[in-house]
This record gives sequence, C-alpha cells and structure tokens, in this order.
Amino acid sequence: MTKDRNFDAPVGAAAQRSRLRKSFFAIAAGLLSCTAMTSPAWAQDATAADESGQDSEIVVTGALDALPVQDVGSVFGFDKTLVETPRSASTISEEQIERFGITDIYDLVAQAPGTFTNSFFGVGGALDIRGTPGEVYFRGVRRLDNPGNYPTPIGASDRIDIVRGPASPIFGPSKTGGYMNFVPKSARVKGGALLSNPEGEISYTTGSWDRNVLKAQVRGPAKILGSEFGYNLYAEVEDSGSYYRNMSTNQTILQGSFDNRLTDTVRIEFGGMYQKYSGQQNGGWNRLTQDLVDNGTYITGTAKPLDTSGDGQISPAEFNAVGAFSPFGGFGCGGNVFASSITDACFNNLKDANGRPNNYLALENTGTTKLSRKNVLTGKNDVLNNKATTGYFDIIFDPGDGFELKNQLFYDGFKNLNENAYGFSQFHDSWVIEDKIVLSKTFENTVGKFSFQLSPSIRYTKFLHGDDFNFEYFHRVDLTQGYTALSDRLLSTECDCDFANYLKGSYTDLGFAALTDLDFAFGLDLVLGARYDTIHAKSRNVPAKLRVAPTIVSASDTEGAWSWTASASYKLPFGLIPYVTASQQSTVVAGQGAEIDVGNLAGESWVAASKLYEAGIKGSFLDDTLYAALSVYKQKRTDFNVQSITVNQAVETKGLEAEVRWSVNKHLLITGAYSRTNVYNLTALKEGTLFSFFGIEDLKNVSDPTLYLGGQPIGLLLITDKEASKRAGIPENLYSLTASYQFDNGIALSGSVVKVDSVYSGQSQAVKLPAYTLVDLGASYEKDNWLFRVVVKNATNERYFRANFTELFGSTIVLPERPRSFQASVVYKF
Repeated sequence: MTKDRNFDAPVGAAAQRSRLRKSFFAIAAGLLSCTAMTSPAWAQDATAADESGQDSEIVVTGALDALPVQDVGSVFGFDKTLVETPRSASTISEEQIERFGITDIYDLVAQAPGTFTNSFFGVGGALDIRGTPGEVYFRGVRRLDNPGNYPTPIGASDRIDIVRGPASPIFGPSKTGGYMNFVPKSARVKGGALLSNPEGEISYTTGSWDRNVLKAQVRGPAKILGSEFGYNLYAEVEDSGSYYRNMSTNQTILQGSFDNRLTDTVRIEFGGMYQKYSGQQNGGWNRLTQDLVDNGTYITGTAKPLDTSGDGQISPAEFNAVGAFSPFGGFGCGGNVFASSITDACFNNLKDANGRPNNYLALENTGTTKLSRKNVLTGKNDVLNNKATTGYFDIIFDPGDGFELKNQLFYDGFKNLNENAYGFSQFHDSWVIEDKIVLSKTFENTVGKFSFQLSPSIRYTKFLHGDDFNFEYFHRVDLTQGYTALSDRLLSTECDCDFANYLKGSYTDLGFAALTDLDFAFGLDLVLGARYDTIHAKSRNVPAKLRVAPTIVSASDTEGAWSWTASASYKLPFGLIPYVTASQQSTVVAGQGAEIDVGNLAGESWVAASKLYEAGIKGSFLDDTLYAALSVYKQKRTDFNVQSITVNQAVETKGLEAEVRWSVNKHLLITGAYSRTNVYNLTALKEGTLFSFFGIEDLKNVSDPTLYLGGQPIGLLLITDKEASKRAGIPENLYSLTASYQFDNGIALSGSVVKVDSVYSGQSQAVKLPAYTLVDLGASYEKDNWLFRVVVKNATNERYFRANFTELFGSTIVLPERPRSFQASVVYKF
C-alpha cells in the first residue's frame, strides 16, 4: 500500500482503539492538572448572570436557557432576539445539550423544527434542513462543507443556532436549505461579563457498546499587562466501541477561546478548535428488499472469484478482464436505459471478455437468512480519518455612541482519508481563510432605532481532492460472512492510482455587503440588505492519477453574483410579531472536499442562486416564559442546470414549521415542534430522468436477484411529474415534544419524543421505510459540586431505519438504526 499525503496508515478498528487507550489516561491526567490551577468558584455563572441583570432562577434552573429572549447575531448579523428576527430559526443552549444528553446532530431533531437528516453513510456531519443538506458555521463564519467527512462536535458548544433557509447577504454565498451556527464555549457568561473567579468541570461518560468519553473545561479571568483577560479551555477525548460490527470512535477535541480588552475602546477575541477523528463510515445493509426491511430476511450468497493475482483484493484491472460489472440499462437484451427493460435474459446470456457464456455477475451458494442490524457494510480495515483545524482572530474597536468596527479573520481546514472495502475511497486536503470587516453604526431617537452595516470581505479556498467510485459494488459482500478476497476492493487511495477524480485548485471570493435594520418606534421593523460577490476559480485535473484521461485538463472562470434580502415585521399587541421575508442568495456549487469540477468551470455553470419567500408570526408571552412561532415558506434554486448531488442539490422546498417553548415555572420546561416538508429535485424534474443505482425492487422483470448481485446494474429513473421528483428519505410530517422537570432536591427528569412519517428509501420509490416514534429519557441528580446523569436512547427499543444517499443508492442500501442504549455521566464542578 502506498500513502503519500501524510495521512495515518489505515488500520483496523481494534488496532485504532488499542493505540488510543495508551494515551487516554495520560491526556486525562493532563486535563486534571489544568484544573488544579483554578480555585473553587461554584455557582459563579449564576452570580455573574445576576450582576448582568438576568434572572438566574428562571433562566438557569427552569428554562435551560432555551427561551429565545437573548440577542443573537447569527441570522442577519444584528443583535436581535429570535422573537424579533423575521426568519425561522431556533437556538439550542448548552443547558439543553447537557440535560437531554445530546451527543450528535441527529439528537437536534427533537429540539428544532425543519430538521431531519438522511444518513450520509452513518456520519453526522451536517443536518438536512428543509429537506436538503445544510451547512456548518462557526461563530457566524461558514466552515468547509462537511456532509460526512467527520462528525461535527456538539459538546464544545455554548449554543447552537439552527437557521432555516439561505443565509443573510452579510455572511456571503450559501446553500438553499439552511445552516447550523456553533457558538463555542467562552470566558464570558450569558450577560457578556467576565467571570469574577476561575471555575471548571471534569466529566466522564460511559455507556452501551463500550462508550468512554472524558471531558474537562477550565475558564476564568486573568490580567495581562494590567488589562482584562478571559480564557476558556475545553478538551474531550473519546475511545468508544460501536453497536455495529467493525466500527469504533476515537477522537480528541481541543478548544480554546480568549478575550482581551487592550484599551477602553479596543478588545480582541481569538481562539480555535482542533479535532482528530478516527472511525469508519457505515453504509448499512446491502441487498435491500422490502422483505429485508419488514422481516429482516436477507439474501445470502458469495460472488464469483476475480482475484487472479492472489493478493486478497480485486483491482479495477481484474474487474475489467472479466466484463462489465456495471451494466447500463437493458441494452444487453434489447432494452433501454430504464429498469423495466432489464430481464433474466440480460444476465443469462452474458458472455465474459473472452466471448464465452458466463454470468460473472451471479452469486453462488445462495439462500436466505435473518440478518442482524449489527452486520453492516463496514470492513475490518475501513477507515475514516480526519484532522480538522479551525481558528479565529477578531479585533473590535468600540468607541461608543453606537459605532463599532470589527475585523474578523477566520481559518478552517481538514485532511481526510476515507476507505471502504466495498469499493469507495477518497481523500481531501483543503482549507479556507476569510477576512471580513464589519462597520456598524446605530442611531436611536424618538422615531426608532436604526442600525447599518457595511462589510467588505475576501475568502480564499484551496482544495486537493481525489475519489474512486467507478467500481463501487455494495452487493458482492455477504454481510453474514464479511469481506473476503471475493469482495474486497483494491482502493485508489491504497495504490495511489486509478482515481475517478483527482483535482487541485482554488477560488477567491471578493464580496461587499450592506445591511440595514430600521426599527421604528410605532412597531414596524424593516431589514434590507444586498451583496455582490466576484468569484474567481481555477481547477485542474491530474491525469497521471486518473484511470481515464480527462476530456478537459484545466479550466478557470470568473463570475459575479448578487444576493439580497428584504424583511418586514410589525409588533402587534399581546406580544405578537407577524413578518414576511423575501431573499435571493448566491451559492458556489462545490463538492464534498470543497472542490470545483473542471467541467463546470469550463461550462461557466458553477455559481447558482436560490430564492426564499417566507411568512410567519412569532410571539413571546407570560413575561417571556412562553414562546411560539409559526412559518410557511417556499424556497428553490433558481438555476438548476448544475448540482452537486452530494452536498448542493438543486431543489424546491415548500413547508410549514411550528415551534413552542414554555417555561411553565422554575421547575418545568416544555417544548414542541411540527414540520411539514415537501422537497423536489428540480434537475431531475427538468430532465425527466435521474441517474441511479438499480436496487432489487427496481428490477421487477428479473425473477432471481442472485443473477446480478455480484455487480451493480445502473441506469436512469423516469421522472414523469413533480411527485416522482420528490426527494426520498425526508418525512413529510415530523412531530417532536420535549420536557424537563427540575426538583428542588437536585433531581431532574427529561424526555423527548420524535414521531416520523414513513418514507421511501430511494428516488425510485421502490422500498418504503416504516414510520416510527423515537423516545429518549433522562434523569440526573445534583449534590454540592457533583452531578450524576443517566440517559436512555431509544427507550422503547423501536426498530427503525434511515435512508442513505437517496438519489444514487437509496434502493440498494439502507441504515438500520441502533436499538435501546444508555449513557451515564459523572460530573465534578469546582
């Protein structure tokens, strides 16, 4: 095996875990030694909050800081509360994350409407928001796309904002669906003041399937050359097993944030996060049928030998020496591009490369059995390794009188290696750096409060990306046996050869935005803004690394793009605020590794736009203890001639979102949400077809699926109307309810319920996944400086599934979700 990109060599899950355990307790000791530098300051957070004018009893104890009554800048850039913001958005606080045991992005579905995520090979990188892959922001700046490169860390967050719909022009080009904005833990408390004394905590979490997570945090004030200085240091180390075969999670997360007031008018904020992750993707079950979903009945059988070299892996050359393992449509038996034309004759009359009759696609020793949910496509040597580094440095000049000048410098980069024995591999080595100046001025008088922002920015992205998908045969492996020389692929990242794509390049975005918030005293509030981006990109194929010589070696292009937004809201009596919003947002159509396709550049079709129309009503009642919001919307890509099927689809979404949060008293918090979502693939609708892998249920005219499961028939799905273009895997109706009760004696109970409609697993609408109701329960006890918490996930042991990459693979594979599990934590605060 050849490795030339400074990635860790691929090793098995057991070896990875053994290696990490050697450093696990050493790191733990280091974290504990950090805490020794602090002095006891129990309950300082609540005290500081009191000093800043906030009600610590209600906010901290009762509402878990879940009520949207604090200023956020993650939607438009202005410090408006979510009640006042004329867009559909939700905030999940650190207290909610802790109380409900939220450990990955899938858990966020119970806390916010409009969110649901199909499986991206089992990796929780980003939420699907309004039915399409969303983005991830860090402190209001867009990170590199992460659909499934690594799990986005949750525990290092002070707050997670979920904004539905494209971003405001002030934040630059973005995708259609929406984004998550992660606000890291900081040295300041909710009111913005520095702590008066150091404080910290350390926790250990164990649980089902050998879960082991150690966390520590230290934060406090300091003085540097006589100026105020605040710090927050966070570390997390995980060494966990998995319910699924051949899977584990090993990761280290380090995060720091620092505040320093240099003068009375100048302060700096800087910090960053480092995440090293080692795990595996999870393709789920192969050989998908309705009977497999309903009853667990699995088709067994082994593929025919192809490994002529005897090295235990099948190379592309060994596949090609035999014949076409990806037969397109039914042309081999007089048919066409559609699945209906494929018959038994297509396979029974196959001839190998020497012209001899040979159905080399057929399985041998076939039968059926019941399949465990533990047995998935992950192989013993599969790896998903990622190193991500994020950093920021802000300088804020605030002389008072409503004027502020801020310079934000931001960096985000990752190195990623992904290898899967069934036949897919890829790597990314990409990074982005952005510098943005925001000039703000606020005027306030008897007429109202009027805020203005001007923001020039420059963003530079550099990418190196390669992947290998031309010999991706999910069905060759019998999941009851695991990978052997009959099914294990020689991957491009292993030989550093035969890539399907190998791209390097960069793009630079020069942008200028202007935004205003006109908040009149009589109740009317107008938010207006516009932006223009000039984006220059270049991309180059590397022919020496490719299996097939490219048609176009390199290309470059420069595009200009306008974005704008216009919103109006009005404060009615009784706390009601109706609003309307219309906006257009540009988007750069890049891939999973931030790469831009050479063909798209040559065709000048790599920058597109989306439009949003939204109307809603919000309200805060009962002294801001009850919040309710209702919105209806329609959003679509206005240019759907190009799309990245993995991360930036051309879709239209129509829907309704409702949310209620009620802090009944200092003990009880209740939240509820409802989403109605219909999302359509516009590219498929326009063209009338969509390329797809054909699944067993698609091939209605083949009597025996074992005739072809050694390969992968492919072709086009017929998209005759809008209903046929509807994106699979996303439930039309989704309901959620959460509750938390805090007793005076330190005991707290929590629970969440999510009810999900049945969905089709793939675009062909051949296999239907059942509806389900997911229940999570939790209990905790707090005494002095100690906190003990137990969370039960999937408490009713519901059997349910998640669709996987529905446009391409939805009818061929599906992810069986995990049964009941628990996690238990012990936390010491000081």
